[in-house]
Amino acid sequence: MAGNKSYTIVEYFGGGDGYRCGYCKNDKGNLSHGMWSHTMTVQDYQDLIDRGWRRSGKYVYKPIMNKTCCPQYTIRCHALKFQPSKSHKKILKKMSKFISKGELPKGQGEPMDSVSEEAGPREPSEVCHSKVKCAAITNIQKELTEWCSCGTFPNQHPFALSSFWGAGMGADPSRPPCRKAKDLRKERRLQKEQMRQHADGVSSIVSPTPPAPTQTNQPKALEDFINESLPDNSDHCIEVRLVRSNPPSPQFKATFDASYQVYKLYQMAIHKDPPDKPSESQVRSFSLFASPQAEHSPDGPEVGYGSFHQQYWLDGRIVAVGVIDILPNCVSSVYLYYHPDFASLSLGSYSALREIAFTRQLQKQSPKLCYYYLGFYIHSCPKMRYKGQYRPSDLLCPETYVWVPIEQCIPRLESSRYARLNQDPDAGDARVLKDVGRTLVLYRRTVMPFAVYSRKRKGSSDEAEVQQYGSLIGQDCAQRILLYRA
Repeated sequence: MAGNKSYTIVEYFGGGDGYRCGYCKNDKGNLSHGMWSHTMTVQDYQDLIDRGWRRSGKYVYKPIMNKTCCPQYTIRCHALKFQPSKSHKKILKKMSKFISKGELPKGQGEPMDSVSEEAGPREPSEVCHSKVKCAAITNIQKELTEWCSCGTFPNQHPFALSSFWGAGMGADPSRPPCRKAKDLRKERRLQKEQMRQHADGVSSIVSPTPPAPTQTNQPKALEDFINESLPDNSDHCIEVRLVRSNPPSPQFKATFDASYQVYKLYQMAIHKDPPDKPSESQVRSFSLFASPQAEHSPDGPEVGYGSFHQQYWLDGRIVAVGVIDILPNCVSSVYLYYHPDFASLSLGSYSALREIAFTRQLQKQSPKLCYYYLGFYIHSCPKMRYKGQYRPSDLLCPETYVWVPIEQCIPRLESSRYARLNQDPDAGDARVLKDVGRTLVLYRRTVMPFAVYSRKRKGSSDEAEVQQYGSLIGQDCAQRILLYRA
């Protein structure tokens, strides 16, 4: 970012052997490249995910698309153009029924493992303790203030009367547009709650900015549907609070134990983990090793960039946590975990809708932040195809790294698990590595081009590995990111 002197520092591990696939259960079929990020700037991580990389804590990995058993295509949704489908509206109505009447729907809802993010290819503790020799790197970033968002969206649409009366009989154009009494009550209640919380010294719970007034013949905005799912005088109250996880804010630290208990129950229900795995200390240390680091920019959102947790509070207790990254061009969903008792509420899809609305809110403050990244789309795994329902959306071509509308990709993926999605046969990687010698290396606390490093390390056999690394991250990243060499 402008004025930011931070660097990204990584250790590259190469491709390695195959490991068990969490989708098709192939014992050795899941193949990926990996690297450990000691530090990571938001712009570098944005550029990496736009080349098919993905993070799990500080471990960053990229599937070997033409070899892995279940190819994973990066998917993004155009948040500003998103319109909820019928299934999305049903999920919001299901939440509304639960909030207003306290009735949990019968059945499982979504398959529990279909809404959890495709966590890294192995346990993060195995990566950071057995393979990484941590460099002595000082994090000079100052802790930034967390920011919260809540679960109400005041409706500011005008109450249109002009279509029912003749000319000159409509609303007085010199006066503000009429609004429903119910909406006015909601807005007054929200303002009072914010004033009370401010007086109590609690961070304000801020709702996403309501949509601008629209004509009655235009489709309802996502914010309106979410607002309708949170009725007045209900049996339950749900809030969504945003807390910064890197560096950990006071609110993140204060709620860690409650969040950990939900995570533990979720892992036991999905992965059949024993009660003592993972331990609280392991989760605590992993949570603090979040990536990317906190940054602020004059043209960025007020909350800044970096890693956050969106906590879903139901009647004063945490029932779900969405881990997200706020990056220069997008909100990136990392993973979600929730209390198994509420699986029938389809919290995976519900949280995605809330995160899309949150992206739209941030875009009002930072115009280029207009995409919502859902992680990986896996067409060969039917239960993971639900991500393609958030449209309009694009998939990333694994060869040219350009975005292709998902409608154009589906026919190719129906005929082959792995496919080049770019239909231009002459197109190539615009950011292909052209000169491995210019790849930046951090060696003995000194930054130098790889060509200089090679001369210092006569007889070094690193070139093939660095060439592979550079081709995976691209020329631009190779000249910014520091490759740590022991």
